[in-house]
Amino acid sequence: MKLSLKLIATFFVALMMSFNVFAAKITITMGGDDERAMREHYRFALDWAEENGHEIGYVYRPASATDTLNLYQQICSSGSSDIDIFMIDVIWPGIFADCAYDLNNIFDDAHKADFFEGIVGNNTVGGKYVAVPYFTDAGLLYYRTDLLDKYGKSPPSTWSELAETAQFIQDKERAAGNAKMQGFVWQGAAYEGLTCDGIEWVNSFGGGNIIEADGTVSINNPNAIAALKTAASWVGTISPEDVVTYKEEDARGVWQTGNAVFMRNWPYAWSRSQADDSPIKDKVGAMALPGGGSDGKMTGALGGWQLMVNKNSKNPEIAADLIKHMTSVEVMKTKAIDTSNLPTRPVLYDDPDVKAANPFFGMLFDTFNNAVARPSTVSHKYYGQVSNVFFNEVHSVLTGSKSAEDAAAAMEKDLKALSRKF
Repeated sequence: MKLSLKLIATFFVALMMSFNVFAAKITITMGGDDERAMREHYRFALDWAEENGHEIGYVYRPASATDTLNLYQQICSSGSSDIDIFMIDVIWPGIFADCAYDLNNIFDDAHKADFFEGIVGNNTVGGKYVAVPYFTDAGLLYYRTDLLDKYGKSPPSTWSELAETAQFIQDKERAAGNAKMQGFVWQGAAYEGLTCDGIEWVNSFGGGNIIEADGTVSINNPNAIAALKTAASWVGTISPEDVVTYKEEDARGVWQTGNAVFMRNWPYAWSRSQADDSPIKDKVGAMALPGGGSDGKMTGALGGWQLMVNKNSKNPEIAADLIKHMTSVEVMKTKAIDTSNLPTRPVLYDDPDVKAANPFFGMLFDTFNNAVARPSTVSHKYYGQVSNVFFNEVHSVLTGSKSAEDAAAAMEKDLKALSRKF
């Protein structure tokens, strides 16, 4: 009998290798929507398949986390066993707990102790171990070291300092002939990425976490409103008008051509900025995002991805074995060095090879520990609706269709109504 095992998400890109009749067949969707992303994840699964005599294929997932969430929900609601392993966002364990195979059946407490305790806790819903931490993330501020040195500026510790420096260097560079130079690029489209950016702004101003751990809807407060006004002031000044359509790769596209002073993005952008063919290679710095309020809290949104076994899988133990390989010390170290993916194993932050490849990892360890989590735990399966309310209202402020005050009031009303279902 030939076992069938498949792994994840949207357009099947099959790669089949024939082994003996006991081989399992696995189709992977490990993240990203381009060839480079496929190679960054897929090669490790291929190694496992070859070593263990299995067949394997790759499946792309949508570039947008929002689109990916919708797709996964459709697959889970259908009860399909076609997908065996899902790569899920850090905010989704509560949403997909009912769809997940309980990995407590495979991984013991000693195994879990090798990962960040907070992420393991995040991935545990009602005692069920929903997913194994794959790599983590926190929002970062990237800056052009050469341009800051050229104009005698320091990396900013507050949003106001960022705006001042961005405007100054943008104006100087444009006057010198680079009409494309932008002061600051970030994610302003109405999607999950804007929820990440938005909660960073709000939290850094002391405006809370949108919905607090006790279920209190906190978004309608003066500090949160001030944060949204500040972000809106960047559009058309230090940021291009069309930043309200940007996702991660749109921002990186401007940044990596050398046409931005600052960029907000995830750690993956470091290795791409430092690639041999990058125009800004060796001209890049990375740090915690600036503070906003009087306390100057510097933070970043907690991100990252987990590997979850579909409860409808016909071969959950085989799927879990692949997850064990993908989350091993060896694979995480290689990924950290090659792609700047942040390990979920704390021991790797002291690894000399990892630190040499990613000088900012030492700083990011503290940033990660101080990262602000989106309100997914408190809202459980309703998080997608919470995020939709938040990013759509924030987007209305950025585009000027609503005032920050009106948007905050609308969020409060809608989120309070939604919170009654939690």
